[in-house]
Amino acid sequence: MTKCSTSHKVVDWEAAARWVKEVQSAGHKVVFTNGCFDLLHVGHVNYLEAARELGDALIIGVNTDASVARLGKGRGRPCTPEADRGRILAALACVDRVVLFGEDTPLALITRLAPDILVKGGDYQHDEIVGREVVLARGGRVVALPFVPGYSTTSLIERIRSGT
Repeated sequence: MTKCSTSHKVVDWEAAARWVKEVQSAGHKVVFTNGCFDLLHVGHVNYLEAARELGDALIIGVNTDASVARLGKGRGRPCTPEADRGRILAALACVDRVVLFGEDTPLALITRLAPDILVKGGDYQHDEIVGREVVLARGGRVVALPFVPGYSTTSLIERIRSGT
């Protein structure tokens, strides 16, 4: 590992849970969000920076390749393998930890990690946010950040395929 390596930020569930507890025991708020993050674009970066601003530390649950395929994102998805997606996200300054999950939803991961703040994009209604009840039951917050139109992996892939 080099001095500027951020690969240590990609962790398994157990290490993620230990890290969350350490951060919380120091009196800090942990923000959790999740997604595929197939082709990282400025919409993702803006979203992750805004999520991180809501607390003291940010952990991202990233869908495995198998779970992305089950979500029906389209042919050939994911474009980027799970290990690469996790590693790229870990390199962002606003991201403190990344953990992969293979389930169809992040509910089990959210339950295991017990974050203080759960964040999703504004394309989700509050009652549609998976894990909402778990976080609220612990006295946490659930936030739907405003959706920024014009930035999506699907539209980026369509532009690449069409050559525009």
